[in-house]
Amino acid sequence: MYDLKLHDLRCFDAVASEGSFQAAALVLNRTHPSVFAAVARLEEQLGLTLLDRSGYRVSLTEQGRLFRSRAQLALRELGHLQDYAGQLASGEETVLRVVMGDVCPRPQILGLLSRFFAERTRTRLHLEYEAISGPLERLMDAEADLIFHRANPSDPRLERIDLCQVNFVPVVAPGFLPFDDGREITPEAMRPFTQCVIRDTARRPSTENFFVIDGAHSCSTPDHMMKKELILHGLAWGHLPEWLIEDELSDGRLISIAGRHIPGRTETVAAVRRRDRSQGPVAEALWHYLQAQERDAP
Repeated sequence: MYDLKLHDLRCFDAVASEGSFQAAALVLNRTHPSVFAAVARLEEQLGLTLLDRSGYRVSLTEQGRLFRSRAQLALRELGHLQDYAGQLASGEETVLRVVMGDVCPRPQILGLLSRFFAERTRTRLHLEYEAISGPLERLMDAEADLIFHRANPSDPRLERIDLCQVNFVPVVAPGFLPFDDGREITPEAMRPFTQCVIRDTARRPSTENFFVIDGAHSCSTPDHMMKKELILHGLAWGHLPEWLIEDELSDGRLISIAGRHIPGRTETVAAVRRRDRSQGPVAEALWHYLQAQERDAP
């Protein structure tokens, strides 16, 4: 088995597909005798009769049928390996590591990525989700090539493309509060009620306070979808991205309590990368693609 030749496997597969040595030779751009010899050599090395040559057309024996199904898997993998080697030789990334942050409007960002990678099938998108300070930590620890998240525009280590703004709205379910929702609600009035917050996924969590009321009981969730479910069921209150709750605000399943004491907040979602790292051709192409999206945005 160690002496098996890729050429012999390809000749055998072509004969099985075309039904004759002559047709296989034409497909492979080889001579009839060379294809015949390759298959005979393969059968001898394996100790198997792979082809039935007794009929007008060559056909597979039962052993040949079983062997071919495995051989085709090997041929496909070898083809992928050749493509992979060519990609490495060209300098094109085989994997691009992207992290989406919790502030991202997922349909919009995923749509951008889907359209870009649909034309770059040789590079695999490795996409992960992180929250609060997790995305930036992954970027700075060289565990991500690009993140979609908020970022300090004055940080000289970072380069960014602003993509959109996301409004965060403090909301409750109907009946969650025992007092009139129309009054100007203060943080002190909300302190007795459980507040739901997003869990920071960073290994070194940020000390920044995102909407949290001091002294209030809180519960945490891994993402805004889970947070939304808790609030809808009246188990807590909290800030949610407006794009995620437009229908619930419209039909009254959620009520905004935004006011001058508990305002909402607007975050700018950006594509962010490090200035001090060289970028491969696919990463650079993605960056230019995102810049074009920014220019074309209304």
